[in-house]
Amino acid sequence: MADHPEIKALVFDVFGTVVDWRNGVARDVGPFLSRHALAIDPFEFADAWRREYTPAMEEIRSGRRPFVRLDVLHKENLAKAMAAYGIDLSSIPDDELDELNHAWHRLDPWPDSVEGLLRLKRRFMIAPLSNGNIRLMVDMAKRAALPWDAILGAEVVRAYKPSPQVYTDTVEILGLKPAEVCMVAAHNGDLAAARQCGLKTAFVIRPTEHGPAQQSDLHPTQAWDFVASDMNDLATKLGCPT
Repeated sequence: MADHPEIKALVFDVFGTVVDWRNGVARDVGPFLSRHALAIDPFEFADAWRREYTPAMEEIRSGRRPFVRLDVLHKENLAKAMAAYGIDLSSIPDDELDELNHAWHRLDPWPDSVEGLLRLKRRFMIAPLSNGNIRLMVDMAKRAALPWDAILGAEVVRAYKPSPQVYTDTVEILGLKPAEVCMVAAHNGDLAAARQCGLKTAFVIRPTEHGPAQQSDLHPTQAWDFVASDMNDLATKLGCPT
């Protein structure tokens, strides 16, 4: 157990770090595909949908497109994934597409997430620093009992990670110095961007985020300030009581 009095707040990547997006999306995709007699593996479709995530945000990060919230991008990406599989979008009611798009609002936490967050919350301010929009984060938190002190992230600062503005503006919103805020993520790239902005960094290993074929983020690629096997391990490393 260690004491780190300089850290006042922890901010968290959410998709993959706090919640299991792949299983959650596949769970909602499966019945949809069955209803429409589409012989597609739900996990394969979930992966195809997710692959559109970074390119869609890059359009905004590059300045080629004004900021829109992630719910909008997710629905556009859903249409792209369906088109790639030859699915006729005109045959599917828009309200059914909206309901499927809200799969991202209904993701389950990893088994250790809620307990670990509750331990961390006793000592630190905790908030998502996610590319997810506010309504998405609130819906997810209420369903999964994620005990956030605030909802922060892309929609609040009108930019997407890993743009530096996302990290620096979030620190300013919290009224803290960068070194007083620790970014928690299962993604080395997210932590690298946060470190460049002066934040502390904590890598939580999620070796099954992308399923059995996961190849990235299986190990820390830099000497992050903390490396933890799960949220409870992080809480212990930060001196939080059980």
